[in-house]
Amino acid sequence: MKVLVTVTDVAVVDDEFEIDGLDVDERYLTYELNEWDDYAVEEAVQIAEAGEDVEVVTVTVGPERAEEAIRKALAKGADRAVRVWDDAIAGRELLDAETKAELLAAVAREEEPDLILSGVQSGDDSFAATGVTLAEKLGAEWAAVVNQLDLDSEADRREASGNASDEAASSDAGVASVHRELEGGVEELTDVELPAVLTIQTGINEPRYASLRGIRQAQNKPLEVQTLADLGLDEGSLETPLRWTATYEPESEGEATVFEGGADETAGELAAVLREAGVGQ
Repeated sequence: MKVLVTVTDVAVVDDEFEIDGLDVDERYLTYELNEWDDYAVEEAVQIAEAGEDVEVVTVTVGPERAEEAIRKALAKGADRAVRVWDDAIAGRELLDAETKAELLAAVAREEEPDLILSGVQSGDDSFAATGVTLAEKLGAEWAAVVNQLDLDSEADRREASGNASDEAASSDAGVASVHRELEGGVEELTDVELPAVLTIQTGINEPRYASLRGIRQAQNKPLEVQTLADLGLDEGSLETPLRWTATYEPESEGEATVFEGGADETAGELAAVLREAGVGQ
């Protein structure tokens, strides 16, 4: 079985920053593995640990800087990685969800995974659309905002229901039983036939810390860089109708009041403010 996990590094902005044109000045940015993708990596590694002959491959679209994030995934147990990048991609002002999905789909067609896991969203762009768009481009089954996942083979399911057959026993198809979050706190339990794309919600597991041994091993694990040409694509695949028109810091709608001092003193000050606001009257 092969599990493909899409990951990205996200920009974390300092509390105080400056905007340079359409971008936040790089001096005020640090980059780290996307939180939602961290949970997807952990889920894939747990699948590998629970099964036999399971390969976990991570893929990202990003510059050389992104290798730090993808090495973290390798240190946590992924087997190898693919990074997609070239000068044509670097020259684009905006890589929207559909463009990224087009690039990831090209990798997925080469890898032919049984299961693709993607974080629900990224912590910076927050499009929350890459995973499901990837499924659409691959024509694959999908489930979004998954917070519980169980895998079993179709043959096992038929045997458990008393409908086992030689044909079922020889089938390699699998099924993912998933819980997914819906609007209003409602959860849905559904089965998704593999191959499939699942977008993973935070809280589905507890991501592990990378061990010192894992970090050392990650440096020797394969990390392949592929270009548009390597994937059989051209610059036309980067076209998007979206345009980035402005970047600005939103104005604050109010000011925070900070009470300093001991509990008795600050509680009295807070009570006075609440009385003035009419709270409790």
